[in-house]
Amino acid sequence: MQQQLNYYPMQDELDEELTIDLKKIFFALWSRKVLIISVFICVLVFFILLTFILPKKYKVDADLYINKSNNSNMAELNPYVISELGAGGGMAAIMSGGGTLANDIELMQSPLVIDKVIRDNDLRYKKLFGIFPTKKTGQYIAADKFIKKGISFENKKGTNVVTIEYKNKDKDLAYNVVNSVIVHYLELNREINSAKAKSDKKIIESEYKKAKESLDINMNKVGGLPENAMMTTGTLAAMSAYSSSAQKAMSTLRGQYIEGTKSKIELTEDAAKVAALSSKLEWAKMVDEMSDSSKVIVLKEPRKLQDYEQASPKLLTNILLGIVFGAIAALFAVIFAENTDKKLTFSMLGDNIIYNLENDISDLNLTLLANQDKKISFILFERMPANVLEGFREFKNINLVKGEISNEFVNGIKDSSNIITFAEIGKTNSKLYKQVKKIVQEMNKNILEEVLI
Repeated sequence: MQQQLNYYPMQDELDEELTIDLKKIFFALWSRKVLIISVFICVLVFFILLTFILPKKYKVDADLYINKSNNSNMAELNPYVISELGAGGGMAAIMSGGGTLANDIELMQSPLVIDKVIRDNDLRYKKLFGIFPTKKTGQYIAADKFIKKGISFENKKGTNVVTIEYKNKDKDLAYNVVNSVIVHYLELNREINSAKAKSDKKIIESEYKKAKESLDINMNKVGGLPENAMMTTGTLAAMSAYSSSAQKAMSTLRGQYIEGTKSKIELTEDAAKVAALSSKLEWAKMVDEMSDSSKVIVLKEPRKLQDYEQASPKLLTNILLGIVFGAIAALFAVIFAENTDKKLTFSMLGDNIIYNLENDISDLNLTLLANQDKKISFILFERMPANVLEGFREFKNINLVKGEISNEFVNGIKDSSNIITFAEIGKTNSKLYKQVKKIVQEMNKNILEEVLI
């Protein structure tokens, strides 16, 4: 049996450990502490100054409770609405409280309300940049444009409460706008309720008059025998079996009895219809009388604000923003400086780093002892202390090469299989350091350590 082997080329890459040299990151940040502090303080001070420079904006809000069941189309004031809508639709509408407040919010945003608000507060188009007049300058702001400028209407989730908010530099204008919206919305709401009530009343009155006229006509047409009249015709019924005249009389009596029963049924139906419409008419008149009262309750009235009650900018908020953006700006400044500095930085070093030659000389000695059978070149970018250099005399496999771009440098490292560099942060030329490392890599030399003097 042939065994199938599956090879996944990315598996080795996934198994590689992600290593982060925290020590290098710490030293990189520590070496830039002055830059970090300077950038952080500048950004923080900038955001604090914005609190006093930017124009203050004031936010005025109000909460309206809209009673969806208190209008001329609901069962609390119109019991007859259930029969008109049907058991399913009517009861579903009642139990749901009349649905969401989307229609009411649309009314608040409609030109019927907003245009009046604009005229109440004399809101007009101003000059462009406060200098250049345009065709619109001096004209009233359009309702749809005003809706997009700082005013908002929000239905609080799960409630019949609508919150109206308006933000403006002028705190008095903000108050007046919210107050105008409430006033004109209440007026529009009353007009709509009144129209509904009057329409209901008119329809029911018309039907009531028709039913009353029909009842009067049927009362005048009532005829035939009463029900108890047939109880006294027992003898006549017995005689009808032997006499043809008795049979004719009995037939006439039955016809008159049936006619009387039909008249009674029609009269009863008309009377019931008149009674039902009379009851509905009474409710319709009550609704008409109550339509002037608003179904909206102002839970939170708009309030005139003091000078210090601005919604933005706030000092505490700007301090927090300054701290966050200051930290971000400082981090970007460090990254930018590390990658563009003309002198050697920590980010330009590789993975094998000896951060302090004098303190970590033992680590370097361990590396040299482990590779004493291999030729090693010391590439010196800066002068090494004499006492330290003297300590490497015992290693015969070391040769010293100056870090530069020259044939002498290339010939100096040609016979070495391993390289150790000696440089100084903030002093060694970063471009030269990168170029030398590139030459070493192209010559397939292994860099054992990068030592910082």
